Amino acid sequence: MLDNDILAAAVALAGALQKQRLLLATAESCTGGGIAQTLTSLSGASTWFDRGFVTYSNEAKQEMLGVPASTLATSGAVSEATALDMARGAISHSRAHVSVAVTGIAGPDGGTQDKPVGTVWIAWGQKLGYAEARCFQFDGDRDAVRQQTILHAILGLNARLK
Repeated sequence: MLDNDILAAAVALAGALQKQRLLLATAESCTGGGIAQTLTSLSGASTWFDRGFVTYSNEAKQEMLGVPASTLATSGAVSEATALDMARGAISHSRAHVSVAVTGIAGPDGGTQDKPVGTVWIAWGQKLGYAEARCFQFDGDRDAVRQQTILHAILGLNARLK
């Protein structure tokens, strides 16, 4: 069921991006490029998908997206501040007009009492510097957390492009 939901959301996103003549960039940590893979599986994606950044390590977040070391040190990789910096960094390091960024704990380990497995921050950015983020708590195993993250990242883009 989730795969069909993801595909439907991706097709809707492709239509909205094409209609508005916008380019998209993704910045992914916990999904490991799954959002970019999903979107670029659609024919014609090259007209609206600019690039994807897979920034799994903190070093990659800093080097590829310009996330400040201070943000990672004070807030952690899985945080609102990091997700927002990733979304803005995807814009500033690409030709994209809009972006989505995800950082989270897919499990099965890595969770803490404050940030349990399934904690995911998704941020959406725009060319003029505006970005917003939302925290999700997803259930299930590693694959389920990743699939839910992909779905909600795309749904969030769709909602913001209406």
